[in-house]
Amino acid sequence: MVNYVISGLLGVFLLNLQEIIKLDFAYLDTFTTRTDTSWGTLFCNENQPIYYDANHAHIDRECEHPQLVIDEVKGFYQSRNIVPRFYIYNLEDQQNLIAQLKLNHFGFEELIGPVQLWDQQILKIETSEEISIELVTTENYSEALHIECSIKEFGGKAVREKAFEVEFNHPSYVHYLLRYNGIASSTACIFIGDNQARMESVATLEEYRGKGLIGNLIHYIQVVVAKKGLDNLWVFPINGKIEKVYQKYGFKTVAKLKMGHAFLGGKSVKEIRGEE
Repeated sequence: MVNYVISGLLGVFLLNLQEIIKLDFAYLDTFTTRTDTSWGTLFCNENQPIYYDANHAHIDRECEHPQLVIDEVKGFYQSRNIVPRFYIYNLEDQQNLIAQLKLNHFGFEELIGPVQLWDQQILKIETSEEISIELVTTENYSEALHIECSIKEFGGKAVREKAFEVEFNHPSYVHYLLRYNGIASSTACIFIGDNQARMESVATLEEYRGKGLIGNLIHYIQVVVAKKGLDNLWVFPINGKIEKVYQKYGFKTVAKLKMGHAFLGGKSVKEIRGEE
């Protein structure tokens, strides 16, 4: 079990990896089916076979029988015509598993994901008549979907079209749409569970970037979270560049979560994000 030292409003305290995983599992449970095993967890959604987060084996404890686990995971996903993949945590304890995965011709990459927590301070921002923000409804659904499908880091239309539909119809999500001069330009959503909020799918059409629109959207969401009386607002940026953007709006980096991604086919996460 791993602890991360993090600094926050109340000083330095310990955040257990299991607490982060619990929050993540609650999010994953909204769009995929979880099967707990003796060695970890299998996530599967046959309706979205190319959605990595919906289809992977999760391991955060030391794997005692690597080849048996690999065989089980391969059989589970290949029988469903899904590419077998692993999300692996506590990498220092997983070297035998990683070595065995490579012998089984899995690709492997290490990913470092910042974990950020809002400091509960709502900053003043300049209002503009050019900007308006509204809930995503059936009336503007297609406009919001267009924005999210245009973002390659989200997996593009192949992933987001179905994923967005699931989220939109799930009571734990609230989606927002920002208009600039009346044109749908940016989106974001919050996932709410156990009185915690997690901000996801923050996106702006390429031609409207650089105007500070995301700041307006984040500010709006922070006001909503405060009014709802939620305990925390979390965000999991995909890289250091986006991490710095969120820092401007009161998000403090409380942990750096290292994960291994092993996959038997398809692109790496870094390739999808344009980092390779």
